[in-house]
Formats: sequence, structure tokens, C-alpha cells
Amino acid sequence: QVQLVESGGGLVQAGDSLRLSCAASGRTIIHQIGWFRQAPGKEREYVAAISWSGGSTHYADSVKGRFTISRDNAKNTVYLEIYSLKTEDTAVYWCAADTRGLRLATIGGYDYWGQGTQVTVSS
Repeated sequence: QVQLVESGGGLVQAGDSLRLSCAASGRTIIHQIGWFRQAPGKEREYVAAISWSGGSTHYADSVKGRFTISRDNAKNTVYLEIYSLKTEDTAVYWCAADTRGLRLATIGGYDYWGQGTQVTVSS
């Protein structure tokens, strides 16, 4: 079993930076942690992912250059840093765990999810 808890969201201004955290716990080995987001009225979309052991990263084209995913294995925590926030970044952000080693940039590739954290960007 895996438990994921996101934190770090809040109300920020356009141009600000923000760091979201995903704390993982449980007994199941995690191969990869991904971040997803869902803006109001839109479908949930993939944002980024990181390999738990090797630390290799992958980003959606839409966020590449402004988002950085990283991990601290000692703390069992994955971070998502967002720079130069835009109003279109407003969304609920989830982290999710891939315990099957599928390594997919899709919702179906992840089998455990956190509760989500709200990011609201004002202009």
C-alpha cells in the first residue's frame, strides 16, 4: 500500500514561484512519481514524472522550462517547483505513484493518488 499527501498549494500572484510537495509512505515499492493537474472545466492532464531510484525526469511540453520535478529519497518526498506562474496554471495538482513500473505519462499508468492541493494564480 502507498499513501500520498500533497501540500504547498495556495493563492499566489502571476509571476511568483511555488513548490509543491508529495510525501509518500507505505510498504509498496514506488517506481515513479507523477504530477497531474486539472484546471476548472478541463480534463486532468499529465504534468511531469520522476523515477524514484534513478531520478530521471520527464515533462509535458506545456510546462517544460517552467516546472522542475525533483525528489528527496531520504524524506520520501517529491517536489514540483513552478516558476513564473501563469493564471492558466490555476488547477488542483495531484501526485500519483506508479508501483507497477509502467512509466506512462497517462492517468492509467498510476495506481495510487494523493488528495490534491489547490493552486490559484491571480493576475
